Amino acid sequence: MAPPLIQLKDIRLTFGGTPLLSGVELSVSAGERVCLIGRNGSGKSTLLKIAAGTVEPDGGSRFVQPGATIRYLPQEPDFGDHTTTLAYVEAGLGPGDDHYQARYLVEQLGLHGDEDPAHVSGGEARRAALARVLAPSPDILLLDEPTNHLDLPTIEWLEGELESRRCALVIISHDRRFLSNLSRATAWLDRGQIRQIDRGFSAFEAWRDEVLAEEERDQHKLDRKIVNEEHWLRYGVSGRRKRNVKRLGNLHALRDQRRDYRGATGNASLAAAEADKSGKLVIEAKNLAKAFGERTIVDGFSIRVQRGDRIGIVGPNGVGKTTLIEMLTGGSPPDSGTIRLGANIEMATLDQHRESLDPKSTLAEALTGGRGDHVMVGGRPKHVVSYMKDFLFAQEQMRTPLEVLSGGERGRLMLARALAKPSNLLVLDEPTNDLDLETLDVLEEMLGDYEGTVILISHDRDFLDRVVTSVIVPEGDGRWIEYAGGYTDMLAQRGEDLAREAPNMSTVEEKKETRAAAPSAAPKRRLNFNEKHALETLPKTMAKLQAEIAKQQKLLDDPDLYTKDRKKFDAASAAVAKAQEELAAAEDRWLELEVLREEIEQA
Repeated sequence: MAPPLIQLKDIRLTFGGTPLLSGVELSVSAGERVCLIGRNGSGKSTLLKIAAGTVEPDGGSRFVQPGATIRYLPQEPDFGDHTTTLAYVEAGLGPGDDHYQARYLVEQLGLHGDEDPAHVSGGEARRAALARVLAPSPDILLLDEPTNHLDLPTIEWLEGELESRRCALVIISHDRRFLSNLSRATAWLDRGQIRQIDRGFSAFEAWRDEVLAEEERDQHKLDRKIVNEEHWLRYGVSGRRKRNVKRLGNLHALRDQRRDYRGATGNASLAAAEADKSGKLVIEAKNLAKAFGERTIVDGFSIRVQRGDRIGIVGPNGVGKTTLIEMLTGGSPPDSGTIRLGANIEMATLDQHRESLDPKSTLAEALTGGRGDHVMVGGRPKHVVSYMKDFLFAQEQMRTPLEVLSGGERGRLMLARALAKPSNLLVLDEPTNDLDLETLDVLEEMLGDYEGTVILISHDRDFLDRVVTSVIVPEGDGRWIEYAGGYTDMLAQRGEDLAREAPNMSTVEEKKETRAAAPSAAPKRRLNFNEKHALETLPKTMAKLQAEIAKQQKLLDDPDLYTKDRKKFDAASAAVAKAQEELAAAEDRWLELEVLREEIEQA
């Protein structure tokens, strides 16, 4: 087995009297792909920070293989005093790293490089942070929620990019499809300790359920044993003192074991407060059109939404998903076309920005609106502590300021606020953000049982496949098409993935002009970024390979080397053969690109 690139041993950390990590062990070797799984608040992000060396544990050791490079992607990137996104990305490069790679990744991730970090969106910040950790091609990548704020095309691009790399990966994510496609091993952080299996995420949930069921059986046996021993203590004590003292000691040990047991965290109890049924027709839209300046967002879109439909809206960031959903629900008027809402519509919404809340206000105030100790759930009062427990908040968190809540806790809080309102139409913008896998399961079940209508925006492919009955997709030039089924069904019907970038007005106009002027003319061929980079760097690569061949050949010129040092002879021979093969490939590629460049210049 390969030696570990990074190894954590007996890691211990305590916050506020409760052990967060208790003797955690984690080892990652070259090329391993590990997904780190656990409930919100279990310490996953903290453990990743310890692995990255940014947090010091109370006890234990951290070993990193000398010379191994590590890059860590935090949930909230710190841009410091960098004036552009490209400067931030380049600052993450090492002395020998290639600056072209930084520019290439910035462009691949849909950025220009001159964005001001102080004014970027959440998605742009995440893209810049990804470019920063990917550009140096490290030996180990530690990724904390890498898909947060990314649209579906970028998530799928990132999957392909990580799959093609040889580095070791440790990934925290709530995106099931992303984890299933990339992971080869699973580390489950549960109640301060790690259990690990050499299988990817696709095997995790069945394995976890088996472990918890076995644990429940063991606790049941322990309870039965304690009852039996207590019965003996009351009614069966004999005169043999030595034996009795030992048995009594065993009973105390069993009680201590039961008292110290930390049970698994329960699941959230999500239930939407449902209003009276709406009419059979919920929304009817005909020939909707919307534009901002010269950019067409929606053009000629029509749809009929019936009671009980579950509709997903997907597409790249910036394409107009939120605008479309606002028009359909009457929040924003179209430039042309008609919207008709059905009878008796009661709508509850969860917006992408999680509403504006005072970070200094407490959890209880956010749920009650600052009025008393009761929450109105479906028009009926419910004590705030009882309602908090439904969403996995402890009673002690009643007075917790919102600014110290984790991302997952904020997500559960906003769900709690939205679901308390009586509704027969749920409009959810990115409802899965920051939720752990168990809460996602419960949310899916709740939406399945909900008798009203659901319209949602999501970038979670697995969630869409499990929840929606149809998917609305942008097709460019303001056209949107509804496909039956989930996300996977939509891809099968379209026959292609979503476009990487949202269409902008300039590219739309260019396409129209090209079709009008010369329908059959192909655009002039240009060297792309990779080809330009290869043309510039291949001569240096070839020179290095030639120097390596000369160096090894000098060793082989010694006629006595084979008899004096067989291992050195074999190593030098292998090195020469490898370098000659790489040199031949590099020369062929350079020649091919040089011919292509000349053809383009002469065209």
